[in-house]
Amino acid sequence: MEFRELSDEQWKFIRLHLPPQPITGRKRADDRKVINGILFVLITGCRWGDMPASYGSPATAWRRLKRWSEEGVWEEIMESLRDSAYQKGKFSMDTVCVDSSFIETKKGEKIPNTTAIKKGME
Repeated sequence: MEFRELSDEQWKFIRLHLPPQPITGRKRADDRKVINGILFVLITGCRWGDMPASYGSPATAWRRLKRWSEEGVWEEIMESLRDSAYQKGKFSMDTVCVDSSFIETKKGEKIPNTTAIKKGME
């Protein structure tokens, strides 16, 4: 997948759902730049340390991703995006496909030994 920075239209949509800047203390690093850095790492699969400097500090981007995940910011953005697409007729519940796999593991269950043991080494 090719990475493209947020368009002005996408940014206008997203920024409405971001937490406000702090009233006191230091202001957050530029949200748009940091979000583009987060998207760059997630889409390209590169390491955080390989994120281009034009997106700011990799540590800032990682912390922002983690904090906003814990605070539900990303979930709010996705829900709002879904609702907006649904209202515009770009999303329909007529056809929905979910692809997932679940493998149940039991706590304390013994895992069979799959390595061959030579005689005399037991």
